[in-house]
Amino acid sequence: MVEKTLLASGSPITQRIDAVKALLAWKQVSSDPLPEFVEMGDGDSRLVLVLSKKKDAYYTVTAKGCSCPAATYHNGPCKHQKKYFPQEEENLRDGLPGWPGGAHGPVEVI
Repeated sequence: MVEKTLLASGSPITQRIDAVKALLAWKQVSSDPLPEFVEMGDGDSRLVLVLSKKKDAYYTVTAKGCSCPAATYHNGPCKHQKKYFPQEEENLRDGLPGWPGGAHGPVEVI
């Protein structure tokens, strides 16, 4: 068997249903019904495959990115990243300076 990395391009790639079913068969896990998510790895190499609402693909979610359309459109953490990697969002929030009056700081009226 030739070994390939799932995230060879550096950004997450959406996976087809048949590819995830083959992975589940290899892991000897039932694919009927399709699981809502499949976790693999741990630590910095952890990733989660999340079933789309249409149930036609699995989004690849990591702490640094997601292959869902919302992650690309909003240019930030999507709901999948927030759900499966909540500590990453907290670390990002803690590292930024904040203003007690709101996210954008004080506003002066001239």
